[in-house]
Amino acid sequence: MSGKIRSNPLLAVIGEILRLQTCLEDLFVVVSDAASLSTLQKLVIFAVFDAPAPLTVPQIGRVLGHPRQVIQRAVNDLVRNGLLEKVPNPHHKRAMLLVPTDKISDIKQRAEKRALETAEAFMETISAERCHVLAGELSVLREAIEAFIQERYPSDRNSSDATQPISSTWSLLDKLK
Repeated sequence: MSGKIRSNPLLAVIGEILRLQTCLEDLFVVVSDAASLSTLQKLVIFAVFDAPAPLTVPQIGRVLGHPRQVIQRAVNDLVRNGLLEKVPNPHHKRAMLLVPTDKISDIKQRAEKRALETAEAFMETISAERCHVLAGELSVLREAIEAFIQERYPSDRNSSDATQPISSTWSLLDKLK
């Protein structure tokens, strides 16, 4: 890696975020019975739980910024494993609505309890105020990056994948690992 890449402040932040992701996974690996799920499967489950009403696969794709086909594969696995259920959609014949099963609801409840215990134990090493400041700074960074991508690459993207990372960004991030 060249000195220019290493000395760029944004790329330094990205490198820290990637390392932080690994640390967070290590910190919380024991809290969930769903630890064997992929990151995308977990994101789909979070989207289903966070939605005010049941979502379809295309809606989840738009929320997460992933193509419908990618979300469909994750959903198929989650349905096969009894974690999500497809229910009829009164507004569309083919686009089924996705709802959590009792199995995933129980897993989520246990995971949240253990995650809260882990987070509270970790809070002995860093202040809540510092966490709030960091969360705010990361939010500002994310919003700035999203706005930059929308402005800089409008012709490369359509409304259905507006939050999906550009592949060259992934290759750059991979070099920082």
